[in-house]
Amino acid sequence: MTSTNLILSNLTSPAVISFLLGVFASVARSDLRVPAQAYEAISMFLLFSIGLKGGIALSKAEFLAIATPLGVAVFLGILTPCIGYFVARKIGKLDVTNAAALAAHSGSVSAVTYIACLNFADSSGVKYNAFMTALLVVLEILGIVVALVLASVFNPRQKIRFKSVLHDCFTGKSVVLLCGGLLVGLVSSPEEIAKISNVFINLFHGILVFFMLELGVVATNRIRDTKSSLPFMLGYGILTPLLFGILGTICGSLAGMSVGNTAILSTMVASASYIAAPAAVRMALPEANPGIYLTTAISITLPFNIAIGIPTYFSLAAMAIK
Repeated sequence: MTSTNLILSNLTSPAVISFLLGVFASVARSDLRVPAQAYEAISMFLLFSIGLKGGIALSKAEFLAIATPLGVAVFLGILTPCIGYFVARKIGKLDVTNAAALAAHSGSVSAVTYIACLNFADSSGVKYNAFMTALLVVLEILGIVVALVLASVFNPRQKIRFKSVLHDCFTGKSVVLLCGGLLVGLVSSPEEIAKISNVFINLFHGILVFFMLELGVVATNRIRDTKSSLPFMLGYGILTPLLFGILGTICGSLAGMSVGNTAILSTMVASASYIAAPAAVRMALPEANPGIYLTTAISITLPFNIAIGIPTYFSLAAMAIK
């Protein structure tokens, strides 16, 4: 299947159509909104569900099968926030604090993009290992920590309480739910898993479609709030994911990873966090402008990846790994 066909297939999938419906509702100034508590509950369900599936896969995998993808993820988790920081400083002319805040988001991972990526892989029939979920946690934390280290190194006056930041990274709801799901899937017997699979596995894709509807509304509303630095934010929010996706493809193919695993790795490093990273940045870099880092992550990078980026990374992986 060609890149164009993959993109068209993705754009006509229920999850992406639902996202675009949310975008339309926001542009048309409809009063369509998913209640905040329902949206929160759906988010928690999806995170726990992907953790559970990852834990089930981990329980069946050999360590050597995980070691190489883990090593590649650590390398990319250090490299991408460094690249993001220097692009923001040298091209975007942002100060140290805002450059580090933006790098923390683009260097970390979007769990929602990861979920959409798995949905695309499943609907396209692309094989992958569910233990890739474990890499999601590694990349999410590394991207934030490395960016904050850069802020501390290049601005010695910036006093960062790393103990508090690390505590928030490891105890944030996204990490707790992912790790909790991993643990349940890892230690529970197949018989016990079968009892809950109808809820946490079979309902996953249907609930994802509903979740994407609200996400389309949120992403479109956010971009209205920021006009300053918009040209750079657009360039950064689209070109940086493409660069990181290419780096992920190169590293995955050189490491001998499968097409599916490489595509998922590329998607993860190309995504931008808007759950874990904002919480850490608000605490560590309170002077940073959320209009820059949050708008870029949720209103530019997220829609780009969901509509175009994901099928592009899958196509790149297929071309790189014959």
